[in-house]
Amino acid sequence: MQDMSKARHFMVEGQVRTNDVTDLRIIELMGRIARERFVPDSGQAVAYSDVSVEVKAGRFLPDPRSLAKLVQALEIQPGDRVLDVACATGYSSALLAGLSADVTALEEDEELARLASANLRHAERLGRLVAVAGPLKQGCAQHAPYDAILVNGAVEEIPQAWTDQLKEGGRLAVILNAGPVGKANLCVRRAGVLGKRVVFDATVPVIPGFTRAKAFAF
Repeated sequence: MQDMSKARHFMVEGQVRTNDVTDLRIIELMGRIARERFVPDSGQAVAYSDVSVEVKAGRFLPDPRSLAKLVQALEIQPGDRVLDVACATGYSSALLAGLSADVTALEEDEELARLASANLRHAERLGRLVAVAGPLKQGCAQHAPYDAILVNGAVEEIPQAWTDQLKEGGRLAVILNAGPVGKANLCVRRAGVLGKRVVFDATVPVIPGFTRAKAFAF
């Protein structure tokens, strides 16, 4: 039987620290949160591998390296309000709750939303954490505005609702996928407009429903 605590340690040392993740809060939390509790039985063997883990057909937890670098790019502060889009089973939300004051864990899939809610009730956390079921593209206006938004998976375009729900100066971390390799972008809202800059390359599955509509050609 795999020693999960040892696997967690190797994940942090081999996948997180070695990929320019220097925020000691993230390192400590990823070394403490039991990722295997957020992974189905069929995925236990790869819970701490450097791959995105499928938690339901077409839905994944991003690989640890990509998640850690996205979260670090957001530079979350202890008083921040955060929206976690496509939280799946809730692993990323547990991590975010250890960094911030208030996390809204948004999930569209009803089965995953129930799993996330159950998992997060038992997760050790510092901030307030609320699990919400609803359409991902619409965000969660009832708890807006947000200081930061994390997107768990790649998208081909950013819904306007996410920009609208950011505070002025608020940050959005998302992987934009328009080819074989996605680009992790840190986006900042200024005067109602979302500016973007690429922070690293990442290969993470596109969230279902977030592919750009194909233009009709004659």
